[in-house]
Amino acid sequence: MTTSETGAKILVIDDEPQIRKLLKVTLQAHQFEIEEAATGEEGIVKATVAHPDLIVLDLGLPDMPGMEVLHRIREWSSVPIMVLTAKEREEDKIAALDGGADDYVTKPFGMGELLARIRVALRHVAKSVHEPVLKFDELVIDLAQRSVMLGDERVKLTPTEYDLLKILATNADKVITQRQLLQQVWGSHHHESSEGHYLRVYISHLRKKLEEDPTRPKLIITEPGIGYRFITPDNISS
Repeated sequence: MTTSETGAKILVIDDEPQIRKLLKVTLQAHQFEIEEAATGEEGIVKATVAHPDLIVLDLGLPDMPGMEVLHRIREWSSVPIMVLTAKEREEDKIAALDGGADDYVTKPFGMGELLARIRVALRHVAKSVHEPVLKFDELVIDLAQRSVMLGDERVKLTPTEYDLLKILATNADKVITQRQLLQQVWGSHHHESSEGHYLRVYISHLRKKLEEDPTRPKLIITEPGIGYRFITPDNISS
């Protein structure tokens, strides 16, 4: 565990006492500091006064929809928010991610997976976002020069391919929805029906230029029905 993760404060917003107890016991055993809230309103207040490093948010709350909690916190805070939900529909996951969630975990969940995702989110914040050069083993992205190197070879990318890679890499290990990519690359007036096809084509081109085996990608993976995730080397499964 890195220094940035040790002692990090996590706010758990969930109305189920047994879930809060499980998370509190497990996360405290991994040296996290825990704050709890049983309602959306209490969660919003604690997010304001406790200054958590990460929020675990249940979508099924008794006093208000979890999505409303997400939107209200996102009005003023960029703290990582991990949605914990029993809803498995793609539409619900997409809505949460488009609404500002950084990741989601579906109930029932494994604590190992949840802990791994929490560590990834905290590392991402710690190293953050304004670094001019992003390094992922042999892949180096120079944001100032708009250049990409793979080992000793310069990778020739089109402007659209570069923009897609930049968005994915600067949000490494986070799910980026198709809608988010379309809006950021093609603009607010994109047409999902047409640009969605082009997005898949450009992702395919990126994989051919960056992946060891483009037919079995390990760097840019598809989240079926939702979008894409750029996987950092530490989180690539062999």
